[in-house]
Amino acid sequence: MAPPPGANANANGAIDAKVLRYEAFVDQVLKRDLQKVLEQRDEVYEKVSQYLQLKNTVLSLQEAGSKRLKTEVDLGCSFFVQAEVEDCSRIMVLVGFGCFVEMTHDEALRFIDRKTAQLTALSDQLTKDSAKIKANIRMVLEGLRELQSLADPPDGSPGSPRIHL
Repeated sequence: MAPPPGANANANGAIDAKVLRYEAFVDQVLKRDLQKVLEQRDEVYEKVSQYLQLKNTVLSLQEAGSKRLKTEVDLGCSFFVQAEVEDCSRIMVLVGFGCFVEMTHDEALRFIDRKTAQLTALSDQLTKDSAKIKANIRMVLEGLRELQSLADPPDGSPGSPRIHL
């Protein structure tokens, strides 16, 4: 028994609607989520970089062994002034949420090591999350390819897919 006329057009229309829904899901949800995760990971990398820079500064202060320090301080907009620190044996370290704590060099180094380990674990988790999102995007795109191949004309001539990786 032959399918009623127009049944093939209805099936193709339903497949096209599904394809459009999945394309919108990839563009509006998955790609946006991936962008957010990658931005978060970049922020974590920036914090790690700042803590490592602080660690190098503390180590150089320890090596110098001097109590006094002459430096330049950026007041903003690349406007620098010369400054002199009378006693640099204790430093102020940002521990989070805008809170600074005064620490000795050894305390600061221990804190920096723990903080960078924590941030590194967070960046590893964000990297895994981004890999999962990328895998989901690829899975949906492969599903779309399969849907579109089902929508090819019955004479065997392949249609051109709408989505390319």
